[in-house]
Amino acid sequence: MRRFLAFIAALFLALPAHAQSPQEAADALLAADRAFATAAASAADSAAALAPMFDAGVWMAVSGRPHLGREAVLGALRASPAYPAGAMSWTPIRAGTSADGMQGFTFGYLSLTGGDPARRERKYLAYWVRRPDGWRVIAYRQTPRGAGEVSREMRAPSLPGRSVRGALMAHQASLAAAEQAFSDRAQRVGLSAAFAEYGREDAMNMGGPGDFTFGAAAISQVVDASGATTSPVRWSTERSVVAVSGDLGVSIGTIRLNRPPPEGQPASFPFFTVWRRAGPGAPWRYMAE
Repeated sequence: MRRFLAFIAALFLALPAHAQSPQEAADALLAADRAFATAAASAADSAAALAPMFDAGVWMAVSGRPHLGREAVLGALRASPAYPAGAMSWTPIRAGTSADGMQGFTFGYLSLTGGDPARRERKYLAYWVRRPDGWRVIAYRQTPRGAGEVSREMRAPSLPGRSVRGALMAHQASLAAAEQAFSDRAQRVGLSAAFAEYGREDAMNMGGPGDFTFGAAAISQVVDASGATTSPVRWSTERSVVAVSGDLGVSIGTIRLNRPPPEGQPASFPFFTVWRRAGPGAPWRYMAE
């Protein structure tokens, strides 16, 4: 009986304090991201700026290498010249949440005051889980962007459709299977066609030195405009985190070259992708990467 009561208490601690609408959940996530950004203004370096919002199990690739766990990530940040001492500030421009209001993502623009001036302006993508003490980041990415003005106007939130009730392990397996099918499809039809097929109309891609790219059609041309019908890379999921509602998740894994790389270049590199599906029986489609 004591174990049962302890389980029930833990379950209720993991739930939101009150039921929220999808819009309220998205607003709460944006408020959390902005609050962490405000607090970061007084931090001495990147590790100190990001540490408060990182979950104990956070994943982040630093200098091309994946790191799992807050202390491992913070140690890598402190050792990397890409994350120098100096102030860090950021502004989210979009958020999305799961139907149960317990997971979500944000992305936006970030600036540094130290280090290489050509790498101070950046884009970021964060995947969040809602813990008993608030929203925390479990997967995080930054990439440099070219200098110049960008629009910081808020984009409409990505709100859930119907939840997909079922076992959590089944949700995770279905997301990993979707990622694998995406890679397999690219081997047969090429990167451009696969990215057009597996993405959402409101998807975001943060690759490349410019601004964000929005929409599966535009993203397909950014990743490969050659029209090639084979893919130079393949990829797979090594870890996936999915909301209990089964409609939002993040896939973390490794991209590998199909041919030996040029001398001195890596043969593989880490990635993570945010996925969403509209409801029961609907296919997973990438949302942000």
